[in-house]
Formats: sequence, C-alpha cells, structure tokens
Amino acid sequence: MLDQIYRKAVLTVSGQKVVEDLVRSRGWGMAQRFVAGEDAASAIRAVQDLGRDGILGNLDLLGEFVASPEAANEFAGKVLHLLDEAHAAGLTPYVSVKLSSVGQGQTVEGEDLGLSNARRIVGRAREYGGFVCLDMEDHPRVDQTLAQFRLLVGEFGHAHVGTVLQSYLYRSEADRDSLDDLRPNLRIVKGAYLEPESVAMPDKADVDASYRRLVYAHMKAGNYVNVATHDESIIEDVKLFALAHGISKDAFEFQMLYGIRRDLQQDLARQGYRVRAYIPYGRDWYPYFSRRIAETPRNAVFVLRGMLKG
Repeated sequence: MLDQIYRKAVLTVSGQKVVEDLVRSRGWGMAQRFVAGEDAASAIRAVQDLGRDGILGNLDLLGEFVASPEAANEFAGKVLHLLDEAHAAGLTPYVSVKLSSVGQGQTVEGEDLGLSNARRIVGRAREYGGFVCLDMEDHPRVDQTLAQFRLLVGEFGHAHVGTVLQSYLYRSEADRDSLDDLRPNLRIVKGAYLEPESVAMPDKADVDASYRRLVYAHMKAGNYVNVATHDESIIEDVKLFALAHGISKDAFEFQMLYGIRRDLQQDLARQGYRVRAYIPYGRDWYPYFSRRIAETPRNAVFVLRGMLKG
C-alpha cells in the first residue's frame, strides 16, 4: 500500500505544469541516467556499448498520446528510420512502440491509424529479421491493444511482434490465457501507470504474486517470456522455476531498464542468460522519466540531489 501511495503522490506532483517546467529546464542531466539520448544515433551507440557486455537492446522512441494523424505518421516515420539505422549499423532491430504514439484511436480511411502504422513498422522489422514489442499503456487501451496485437500476429507471426502484460491489473491472468493460441512473445511487467484500485492491485505483495503466476504460466505453456524486472527475489525464483521444469535458457530472457542495475545485467549475462536492456531515447522524455521516479524513492533522491547541485 505504501508503494501505491508513493507512486500516486509522485505521478500527481509530476503532472503539475510548474513541476514539469522546472524538471524539463534542469533535469535533462539526471534524465540521461535513464534515457540514452535525443536521437537514433545515440540510442544505437547505447546498444553497441551494452553489446560489449553481452547485453542486448530494446529501443524505444519516447512519445505517447499523439493528437493528430500528421503527428502520428511523423512519429511512425521516425520509428521506421530507427529500424533502418539499426539494420545499417549491423544490429538486428528490436524496438518497442506505444500504439497511442502512432495513432491508435484515430480513424483514417476507415481503419485505426495506430494499426495501419503498426503494420508498416512490423513489416519493416520483419524485413530485417527484427522484432517489435507493442507496449501496454493505461487500462482503457488494453482491449484495443490486445485486439490489434492478435491481428498483427496473424499477419506477421509471433517471431516478429509481441506485447506486454502488467501484473498489477486484475485482468492480466485472464488476458494471458486468452492469448495462448497465438504462442505469443510476452513481456511481463509490474506496471507503472497510476491506475484506480478498481482495476489494479494496490498491494505490492499481490502484484508480485501475480507477476510470478504470469511468468510461470507462460513458461509452462511453452511460450517465450520476457521477464522484465529488477526484483532479485523474482529473478532468482524464475531461474529456479526454469531449472525445476526443464525450461531452457533459450525460452526466456531477463529485461531491465537502461541505466538501472547494469551490474546485475552483466552478472546474468555471464551466467549464460539472455539479457536485454530497455533503451528509451528522444526529446519527449518527461513522462517516462516521471514514471521511473515513481517506481522507488531511491530514484527520487538521485534526481533531487542532482537538481540541488544546479
């Protein structure tokens, strides 16, 4: 419950314009701990740097809730450019995309623009042997995102497109069950949005228990699982579960955030586990940055110290 109160307080404060203006003017230096840079070249350099430690990358151009079709198409064009640049750099592209940033909810020529742009992005990724993860956003978008995910898997296959389930939502276990026929590649996260208690679990212990159930069920079903957490107790439990059930290290991977616990990422990679860092970049960094601060008081202390130093 205390975690929920802390997250709600931080996200509420960060939503105030005066706070946003202050952090945007003085906070970029701290944001760079969590954000790789403002352009694709910076993000690709971050992937290459991590690669020297045997860590893979998941690139994410920051931006969400784009308001116009023109802006959505422009954003989609930037993601396509990212895929081209990653391929040109000798990388197998792996990117995350929020469907709201490419037009989800906007109808153009009779079709949802987010789905149309997602088709362009996943198609380009498939050309390069790459992968696109459809990020999950706040709860009102879950149904549409899962429906569009189902369409895209049918068109491009589960080897090129996946999505995310959030363990703090009561619905997520049923959602996972409903997707099993797709053999889906899923990233399991705890959840970082401010959600009402009517749809999301308020207690950390319940969220953690739900997280384990989601990962274990997806593993037992023979599907590829992205275990996205920095919680070392969960990481150790997943390792033991895989060992006890004869699940290969090739059947799952650990995913963590850029700039957080690189030592743990390196250690897991040395143990032979597949490890991937989620690498955000771009100028629209404030909402992402706010959610990282809301995750733990340690991150808030880091930012406050930096801002006090000027």
